[in-house]
Amino acid sequence: MSQRQVLQVFEQYQKARTQFVQMVAELATRPQNIETLQNAGVMSLLRPLLLDVVPTIQQTAALALGRLANYNGDLAEAVVKGDILPQLVYSLAEQNRFYKKAAAFVLRAVGKHSPQLAQAIVDCGALDTLVICLEDFDPGVKEAAAWALGYIARHNAELSQAVVDAGAVPLLVLCIQEPEIALKRIAASALSDISKHSPELAQTVVDVGAIAHLAQMILNPDSKLKRQVLSALSQIAKHSVDLAEMVVEAEIFPVVLTCLKDKDDYVKKNASTLIREIAKHTPELSQLIVNTGGVAAVTDCIGSCKGNIRLPGIMMLGYVAAHSENLAMAVIVSKAVPQLSVCLSEEPEDHIKAAAAWALGQIGRHTPEHARAVAVTNTLPVLLSLYMSTESSEDLQTKVLPHDSKARRLFVTSGGLKKVQEIKAGPGSLLQEYINSINSCYPEEIVRYYSPGYSDALLQRVDSYQPLAN
Repeated sequence: MSQRQVLQVFEQYQKARTQFVQMVAELATRPQNIETLQNAGVMSLLRPLLLDVVPTIQQTAALALGRLANYNGDLAEAVVKGDILPQLVYSLAEQNRFYKKAAAFVLRAVGKHSPQLAQAIVDCGALDTLVICLEDFDPGVKEAAAWALGYIARHNAELSQAVVDAGAVPLLVLCIQEPEIALKRIAASALSDISKHSPELAQTVVDVGAIAHLAQMILNPDSKLKRQVLSALSQIAKHSVDLAEMVVEAEIFPVVLTCLKDKDDYVKKNASTLIREIAKHTPELSQLIVNTGGVAAVTDCIGSCKGNIRLPGIMMLGYVAAHSENLAMAVIVSKAVPQLSVCLSEEPEDHIKAAAAWALGQIGRHTPEHARAVAVTNTLPVLLSLYMSTESSEDLQTKVLPHDSKARRLFVTSGGLKKVQEIKAGPGSLLQEYINSINSCYPEEIVRYYSPGYSDALLQRVDSYQPLAN
C-alpha cells in the first residue's frame, strides 16, 4: 500500500467524522429526532469527538451536545453522567473562540434545567473559566459566557452567590457598556438573575455601579434590551427602601414613563413592574411617582393592553392607594377607578380580577368619599356577581368579600348598604341571592335599619306606644 493510499484512509476517516458530527448537529435541531438520537447512544459517540485533532469536529461535536442538552433534563443529565463537563471546561480555557462559544452553550444548556444540574457545572470548576471568557476580545464569546452565568445564577441564592464569588459582576457591568446590542441584552439579563434573590446579592450589583449604566439604557431603541434593563432595575428596587431610592436617584423618572407607551408589550409590563416595586415601599416614593405623572401614565397603560401585561400596573395602583388617604385620592383623580372596573369586568383570568378587586379595595377603604368614588363606577354589582360565581377562585372571592370590619363599615357609611336594600329583586332570583349574600355580612338590625320604610315603621311604633302608668 502506497503512502498516498495510507493518507487516503485517514482522510476518509476524517471526512466520515466530519459528516457524522455535522449530521447529528443538524438532526438535533428538530425535536422529533431527539429520542431516536438518544436511543442510538449519541452521547457516548460525541464525547471522544470533543477531543478530536480537527478543531471544526470538536466545535461541531460541542454544538450537537449543546442542542441535545438544551432539549430536556434527561439529556442534560447524560452530559453530566458521561463526564463530559470537565473536558468542556478544560477546552474552554485552551481552545479558539468558535469552540469557546460552543462549550459555553453546552454549559448553559445543561445548567438551565435545574439547580442540581447548575450545581454540577459549578462543581467541575466552570465558573472561573466562564468569568475569564467575559474578558475575551470576541463579543460572541463574552455573550455565550454571560448567558451561561445568568442561567446558573437564576436558580437560587446559593448558585447566584457562587457566580458573584467567581468575580462575574464587575465584568458583566463592563459588558453592558460594550457596543454590541446582543451582549448588552444578555449581560443585563444576567445582572437581573443575580439581583433577584436577596438584598445582599442586589447590593453586590449596585456596588459596582450597575444602576447608572442600566438607567442610561432605558431609552435605547432596542425593545429586547429595554425589557432586560427594566427587569434588572426592578429586581434591584424590590428588596428594600434603600435600594429603591438608589434606583430613583439615577433619575429614571419621568424617563421610564415613556416605556409605558412602548409598542412592545413586555417593555410596558417590565416598566409597570419597576414602578410597582418602587411604589410599594413608602408613601414618599409613591408621592414622587404621583408628582411625575406616574399614576396617570400607568392608568393609561392598563387601558392600552390586556391580560398579564396589565397585572403589575393594577398592583401598582393598589400599592400607591394603600399608603394614605391623599395618595388614594391621587389615584382617583387619575381616573384609575373606571379603568380598574373595566379590568374587573373584562379580564377572563381570576388572578387579574382578584388584583383589580384588591386595588379597588385599597382605594375605597380610607373614607366614605373614597368609597363613593369606587361605588359610582357601578363596581359593586360586578364584585358581587364575582363573589357569587361558582367559577370564581377562592382567592378572588376573598378579595371581593369585605372581610375586614373597616371595609364593611365604609360600605355602610358610603351609602352602599342602603342602596342594596333599595334594589327591587324578584324572590328566588339571582339578584336576590346577591343581596342576601351582602346582607349576611351584617347584623340583622343594621340591615333592617337601612331597609326602605324602616323609619316609617319606627314612627308608627312611637305613635302607638303606650307608656306604662305609674
